[in-house]
Amino acid sequence: MRVPQSTLPPLTIAAAFGLLGMLSACSKEPPNIWQGYVEGEFVSVASPFAGRLDTLSVQRGQQVASGAPLFVLESDDERAARQQAAEQLRAAEAQLADLKTGKRPVEVDVSRAQLAQAQATAQRSAAQFRRDQAQFTIGGISQAQLDESRATAASDAARVRELQHDIDVARLPGRNDQQAAQAAQVEAARAALAQAEWKLSRKAVSATQAGLVYDTPYRLGEWVPAGSPVVRMLPPGNVKVRFYVPETIVGALKNGQAIQVHCDGCPAPVPANITYVSSEAEYTPPVIYSNETRRKLVFLVEARPSAADAPKLRPGQPVEVRKP
Repeated sequence: MRVPQSTLPPLTIAAAFGLLGMLSACSKEPPNIWQGYVEGEFVSVASPFAGRLDTLSVQRGQQVASGAPLFVLESDDERAARQQAAEQLRAAEAQLADLKTGKRPVEVDVSRAQLAQAQATAQRSAAQFRRDQAQFTIGGISQAQLDESRATAASDAARVRELQHDIDVARLPGRNDQQAAQAAQVEAARAALAQAEWKLSRKAVSATQAGLVYDTPYRLGEWVPAGSPVVRMLPPGNVKVRFYVPETIVGALKNGQAIQVHCDGCPAPVPANITYVSSEAEYTPPVIYSNETRRKLVFLVEARPSAADAPKLRPGQPVEVRKP
């Protein structure tokens, strides 16, 4: 049996084999170039309380500094609660001060006037009792009248002693137990005021760190549920590059090692440092195409650029990572 010979000229066959060789060579990536992408760890800024969005101080794409105001929610209820707590604290402090000082001087003067009146009455009663004793001795009055005079003198003298003790008590501050109880009321009122002020402060939110305003989901006048992000930020330190290396390379990489990130449109490579090397292998992610490594296991590696270089990269951007 004869095998049919090819009808193609010898030069054509050689050219075909050469083309296949070139395609095979192009499918292989250099050993020190790895594919990856940029990822951002976004910070969702929200208020723990619900409210209408009254002020939005930033817009998407804006760079803000740390401490810059971001948004303000309506806070009528929180302002009223703070005012109420402040008034309750002042009332509790006034009551405590009153317990420490005793009665007012005017009240003490009233008690002294009552004491002077009682002393005059007691003196008259005592003089009358002495006269009645003399009359009883000579038989001028009965025993019943003498007993009544004695009782009146004793009652008026007791009234004098009562008012004297009242004046002494009026000069004293409140009892220790009363002062301790009122002091506790003052501390409770002070804590309630601090809580009211904290709730009010949570309605006006500022940036805790500098970064890019990535998104603002709400508009002025919209109702914002409690804990719902009003601003999504991307601080420079939260930008990282994720790339994948074959198992033949992973052993040579370590945390802190310098790499270079190349991207389309970047005027120069962006330096970064490796911050994480996975200890578990995985299949090549489908978003990274490589005919050579798609069926092989690879290891995830993460690197972070400096805060100054981070704005040069965008989340989702495909990149190439190389050794410097």
